[in-house]
Amino acid sequence: MELSRSCGEFFSVAAGKLREALYNRGKTNQTSPMNSSSSSPESAQGNFFFYSSDEAQSWQNIQLAHMRHPAGECDSVAPNDHILCLSLAPRPVHLLQKQDGKTYTGMYGKGDMVLTPAQSRFFARWETDDQLLQIRLSDQFLRTVATESLNTDPDRISLVTEFRTRNPQVEAIAMMLLAELEQNQQPSSQLYIDSLANVFTVNLLRQHATKKPQIKTYEGGLPPYQLSQILDYIDNSLEQDIKLADLAQLLDMSQFHFGRLFKQSIGLSPYQYLIQQRVERAKRLLKNTDYLITDIALECGFNSHSHLTNKFRKMTGMTPKAFRVN
Repeated sequence: MELSRSCGEFFSVAAGKLREALYNRGKTNQTSPMNSSSSSPESAQGNFFFYSSDEAQSWQNIQLAHMRHPAGECDSVAPNDHILCLSLAPRPVHLLQKQDGKTYTGMYGKGDMVLTPAQSRFFARWETDDQLLQIRLSDQFLRTVATESLNTDPDRISLVTEFRTRNPQVEAIAMMLLAELEQNQQPSSQLYIDSLANVFTVNLLRQHATKKPQIKTYEGGLPPYQLSQILDYIDNSLEQDIKLADLAQLLDMSQFHFGRLFKQSIGLSPYQYLIQQRVERAKRLLKNTDYLITDIALECGFNSHSHLTNKFRKMTGMTPKAFRVN
């Protein structure tokens, strides 16, 4: 692999390798150099490793790439995406960076972040093997969140360049997104990814923007009639891939505020409540019917037998089969 190429080309080549890996999935049983127990689609060649969300339908406004690559450099502009790179390197890496006419040289360790706003040119050179999580955030999505969640004119606020920074909240959300990406026994839940993407974007705007927008404070949760409307909608749509935007739109509010008010109301996030209700429906079907467990999984909105088993065991301490027998 060449040591010098644009980051955009690097991303494209890696995505191509990922598509090839997806095509060949099932023909071989190769394991990941990062995690020998993983069955996830990936690309690996020597010291190069790439793991991306770009093939998944659930990841519409935010894209992840988990990469490990040898010493080299990149030079890139992302016209429509804001890019955050979170270091996952087990040992500090020496980096030279140039961005927006500024230069920075120093050591980067696990948890350090680099933020590159859309349309900014970015150059980096690293001297040893590096491992990172790259998160690409759609500028259109960021503008929507600024307007709906922060009541801020998106033309009057923008992200700032950060060479080396730390943000525990952003890092925690990024690692939750990565965990969801790497758990690909089943497709990711649209509701869960939407929720994380919204909170991730709000945190970026609050702490890494040209001005600090204030979030409106809502106390007391949703009014009873609105909560009832949402609960009825969820209960009647358990078999569907519910989106956070669908729920928020029912009440004509932003996704971020809806998520906060919903949790204030019942103590669970929309995603947690959705999984709880799907498991409860599965219990009823297991107890009162002789349906195949695979059919029950699909009837309750799970993508597969294994998806149901995973969530069912977490909530009840037993598998669906054991629950039915008992």
